Amino acid sequence: MEEPAEVRIGRGQRLVEATREDLELYGVAELEERIETLQAEIARVQAQLDRKRAGREAADALFGVRNA
Repeated sequence: MEEPAEVRIGRGQRLVEATREDLELYGVAELEERIETLQAEIARVQAQLDRKRAGREAADALFGVRNA
């Protein structure tokens, strides 16, 4: 008998699920912790975005900007 295949979670799906949570169930300390976690994630995403933009700018400078 075969084991059931694992369900693959789509990219960004956990973030979508987190935005749908009922915040009424959380206490003040939990909400503050959630904000800290989200702010850290925003900083992480911003840093990645900055790295990608810098890489793109470097490539454009090296190869010239192409109009799409």
